[in-house]
Amino acid sequence: QVQLVESGGALVQPGGSLRLSCVVSGFTRDPDAIGWFRQAPGKEREGVSCIDTNDGGTYYGASVKGRFTISRDNAKNTVYLEMGNLKPEDTAVYYCAADDPWNCLSPDQYDFWGQGTQVTVSS
Repeated sequence: QVQLVESGGALVQPGGSLRLSCVVSGFTRDPDAIGWFRQAPGKEREGVSCIDTNDGGTYYGASVKGRFTISRDNAKNTVYLEMGNLKPEDTAVYYCAADDPWNCLSPDQYDFWGQGTQVTVSS
């Protein structure tokens, strides 16, 4: 049974940092990509970052490029999202997902999702 479990969400002040974790299990073979997405109230789910599990390539949405870093620890079956210089507009529920997308930042191309973790950036 495929499972993705996120953790690490919290309340953080603007300018602060946070690390999210996503433990992936149950796949009979590696999915082609693992991605991080977020959804704020009243907004569509958007692609934040993703990693190609075949070649390690990483991709970022324009709003987070230069501030967020995605990485993967194969031994722990875990994908991390290091978030820095957080802004109030980063407030959202963050989800990880895994699948074989042709565009790994497109949420529509993922069938396997975690339950989400809340990140709130506020003073």
